[in-house]
Amino acid sequence: MGHLTDKTFNCEKELTLSIIGGKWKMLIMWHLGKEGTKRFNELKSLIPGITQRMLVSQLRELEEDLIIHRKVYPIVPPKVEYSLTETGKSLMPILDSMYEWGKNYIETVLKNQVEKTESV
Repeated sequence: MGHLTDKTFNCEKELTLSIIGGKWKMLIMWHLGKEGTKRFNELKSLIPGITQRMLVSQLRELEEDLIIHRKVYPIVPPKVEYSLTETGKSLMPILDSMYEWGKNYIETVLKNQVEKTESV
């Protein structure tokens, strides 16, 4: 499984986190899952703060782990598109749940902390 071959995992949760972990991979998968196939420059413009080198690295790891598919068109200049594989698509409910949890956390816990701080 790509970059995971040499690693040992204590449990399935640890394996899952190593595949989708980090803010960049989740953002890449989110955009591909919600908006469909994208070219490299489209992804780069959708993810503020990511460097070209980091995007290349994250895309390679996701491809090695069979989460995304990289399609190269034999034209000049070369055209490369990225999309989620079926395995990648199966992660979308997890990402949706993480999004909803984070949204709820912001609206309840963080909002309450700010209100308590302001009332002191």
